[in-house]
Amino acid sequence: MRVIVTRPEGQAGELADRLRALGHEVVLCPLVRIEPLGDGPVDVSSYDWVIVTSANGARELARRLQGRPRRLAAIGPATAAALADHGLVADLVPRVSTQEGLLAELQQPAGKVLVAAAEGARRLLVDELGADFVPLYRTVELRPPVSPSGDLVVLTSGSAARAFAALGLDLPAVSIGPQTTAAAEAAGVRVVAEAADHDLDGLVNTIARLGP
Repeated sequence: MRVIVTRPEGQAGELADRLRALGHEVVLCPLVRIEPLGDGPVDVSSYDWVIVTSANGARELARRLQGRPRRLAAIGPATAAALADHGLVADLVPRVSTQEGLLAELQQPAGKVLVAAAEGARRLLVDELGADFVPLYRTVELRPPVSPSGDLVVLTSGSAARAFAALGLDLPAVSIGPQTTAAAEAAGVRVVAEAADHDLDGLVNTIARLGP
């Protein structure tokens, strides 16, 4: 099976390798680009919790970090791993890798909270916790010069889902989680499976169950 991987350039390697190990042919087609928003310091010293929602956010926070967070939460193991790459250990990684999953496990009242995420990110955590918000990067949708050819597309963000929909290809999709699924279906993409665990392992396991 030819599987189209839409992750940003430089971030698709592990997923592509694991899909090849399953016997699939991988077509790399980055449909989003990550753009940092500034270089100024992000001072976290006054916060009881700093919440990071993605691996891209983790890398940007580490690059601009000033002070040390009292406690650090990461949505998803990939986010926690990106923090660990920079010597930052997450105190909380919820079992369900969504904002709802984190809210369910975060002991409240949480005190003063900072949410570090993408520009335009969902506001659930900010609204529910009365948190401050710092946008660290934006996701820019891309249009490849030639539309990819494949049997299945893997979508790991709402932005990638919308960018794929704009290509007008009638291909089944596997989604990393509910927000990506919702964005894909709203844009007219046919989602045939959603990862039960909203991370890389969940994606690979889901595609493995679909067969060759």
